[in-house]
Amino acid sequence: MNVIDLLLKLLSFKSLTPDDAGALKFIESYLDGYEAMYVNKEGVKNLFLYKKFGEGTHLCFAGHVDVVPAGDHWESNPFVPMIKEGYIYARGTQDMKSGVAAFVQTCKEVKSFNGTLSILLTSDEEGDAKYGTVIMLEHLKSQGMLPDYCVVAEPTCETTFGDAIKIGRRGSINGYLTIQGKQGHAAYPEKAINPVHQIAPILDKIAGVNLDNGDDDFAPSQMVITDIRGGMEVTNVTPSALNIMFNVRNSTNTTKEKVKLHIDKCLDGLDYTLKLTQGSYPFVTTRDSDIVQKMSTSIEQITGIETKLSTAGGTSDARFMGAYGIDVVEFGVINDTIHAPNERTSIVEVENLYEVFKTLTQKF
Repeated sequence: MNVIDLLLKLLSFKSLTPDDAGALKFIESYLDGYEAMYVNKEGVKNLFLYKKFGEGTHLCFAGHVDVVPAGDHWESNPFVPMIKEGYIYARGTQDMKSGVAAFVQTCKEVKSFNGTLSILLTSDEEGDAKYGTVIMLEHLKSQGMLPDYCVVAEPTCETTFGDAIKIGRRGSINGYLTIQGKQGHAAYPEKAINPVHQIAPILDKIAGVNLDNGDDDFAPSQMVITDIRGGMEVTNVTPSALNIMFNVRNSTNTTKEKVKLHIDKCLDGLDYTLKLTQGSYPFVTTRDSDIVQKMSTSIEQITGIETKLSTAGGTSDARFMGAYGIDVVEFGVINDTIHAPNERTSIVEVENLYEVFKTLTQKF
């Protein structure tokens, strides 16, 4: 097989989270020279494949074989890949079986390497990710097998292949705020405590406010209001309480504690409750790290493009690598149709991604 044949095969597995649909066993058999290790839990399968070539660096490629449901409005069967005008159409082409195919083919063809090459795959990235990459990393740590560097092949490019890699990700803090009032008749506002009126003069101190100034790696951490609810949907009764939900995609410059202090300061004197949860934590790999430098030069060597180092976007399993102190970057194909109907990627991009990964292994 070449990398395109391999991608077409992977796309034919209907691997809806957390079912790998046999994809992991196929990859294990395809990389017959690698040692295999499974850590499975609660219906989630995680596979670690590794091959020690020498005593040097341990470089790991990581990703997921699971995909989101296809949804409606497809022009072809989403689990029977279709090639049309240089593009491959199927669920998972961009997110992220193209990346998996590129690094699996790279690892299959490597003849020599100054250290250990490995692959970490999960069937639970698009879901809760509670029993996916994170528990495999726990196991690897217990075995003294954590990699030195990691490449997560998520689709990172924005408009042109090679234009962006991720060197970090923001965290995500969710806020649930309730402002308590006293229900009453709209004709007698003096007898009620209207939480809507209470928040109105200070809403601009919460909505859209930057909690830090950002830095070279991260944009400012901003409070984004996502929902406001109160009242009984009638015109003559004032609400007894007002519920506000918000999200902060936070950089390393803002913590959950800092968000709480900001809310406490803004709402001083009001009767309110605040609940904060953190779904993921921010991380960044330094720009002078070997993995950042070698990935950047590999991309430029294959594409001629000087890539942008980015921390934008949502979360990925790279956050788990960062939590274990592993220098990690993300690089993959253009991400313009991820999770959408008629998801597609170009044959040229996949071939170039494979060439970038092959060049990267040579540089190590």
